[in-house]
Amino acid sequence: MADTEARVEPGRGAGGWLSRNLLVLSGVSFLQDAASELLYPILPIFLTVALGAPVAVVGLVEGLAEGGSALTKLAAGSLGDRYRRRPLIAAGYGLAAAGKVLIAVAVAWPVVLAGRVVDRLGKGVRGAPRDALLVDGVPPAARGRAFGLHRTADTLGAVVGPLLGLAGYELLNHRIRPLLIVAVVPAVLSVLLVAAVRERPRPLPAQRVRPTLRGAGRLPGRFWRVMAVLGIFSLANFPDALLLLRLHEIGFSVTALILAYVTYNVVYAIASYPAGLFADRWRPPRVFGLGLVFFAVGYLGLGMVDNHAAAWALLAAYGLFAACTDGVGKAWISRLVDADYQSRAQGVYQSMSGLGVLVAGVWSGLAWHADGHAPLLLSGTVAAVLAGFLLLAPPPRALTVRPGA
Repeated sequence: MADTEARVEPGRGAGGWLSRNLLVLSGVSFLQDAASELLYPILPIFLTVALGAPVAVVGLVEGLAEGGSALTKLAAGSLGDRYRRRPLIAAGYGLAAAGKVLIAVAVAWPVVLAGRVVDRLGKGVRGAPRDALLVDGVPPAARGRAFGLHRTADTLGAVVGPLLGLAGYELLNHRIRPLLIVAVVPAVLSVLLVAAVRERPRPLPAQRVRPTLRGAGRLPGRFWRVMAVLGIFSLANFPDALLLLRLHEIGFSVTALILAYVTYNVVYAIASYPAGLFADRWRPPRVFGLGLVFFAVGYLGLGMVDNHAAAWALLAAYGLFAACTDGVGKAWISRLVDADYQSRAQGVYQSMSGLGVLVAGVWSGLAWHADGHAPLLLSGTVAAVLAGFLLLAPPPRALTVRPGA
């Protein structure tokens, strides 16, 4: 990949990367993700069974929520470079908590739609400013580890949440409403924990930056070259809900689906930090390319097998894809721009990825038909080609990043 990566300034090693903000924001993400993932496996049941919504409403709710989140990330990225980041982070987590309250009190599916949109708008507001503040003061050569640790904490929440939801579902005689109320508790705690974040004063750009694509145009060419490759991949990366649908189609029960999803998140959590460490040592494009190999294995395999044990193993392999790309992708982006553009770059990257997944969800849903073979095989093939490109591309030349970037 002919991108340009950061080189550590002379005298700046990769030590001292475990900052207060990294630890605090990891805790915040753990709590919020536990709340979100507690809802994830039961929300479709709540919509269709408890509220009587048609199945099509489930897709409508998730599509509008994720689309709004993707667009909000673009604006929030520029705002995070123009203004203080901690208030934006607090507002984002506050909106997420408010959205969960709306869901907990909903008596009709449009209220759930409003709650999910508010929740995902909160994710859009907080994401880029949080990731920019997370690496503030972290040397470029250690950012893979920093994002890897954060992804581990976040994904552990995605392990705890569904397990709590499954246990509560059984203990409460399959009553869903109390679980929706329980999910509000860790969401509110995550907002309170943001108060422990510290933001050091930083010089703000003298020129006013508007939170639009005009501001994004100031990002360097090396950034946009990487975006072109990652953008192509995002169009093949359809929502994970369709993978779970594939498992259901080959005979997985609801309990088995939740446990398979937990297995995926356990692998994701365990492998995230080592993936970040390897990205610091081997370069992010190589580790990202390895992640695409696991993606291709997961998608191609799930498109061809019907055996439950094999499908479970393939979903676990898919967890290695997430570990090798999620935090690693953010670390890669952070090494392509300097300190004044960190939030904006993360906003563009995350917005592009979200919109790509939304488009992928539309085309793959239309092409799914009875069993999903075609979209799974097509996406797996695209990922395999891009993996070869990233793994075989020559190393990029280095870029000196200003201190603090």
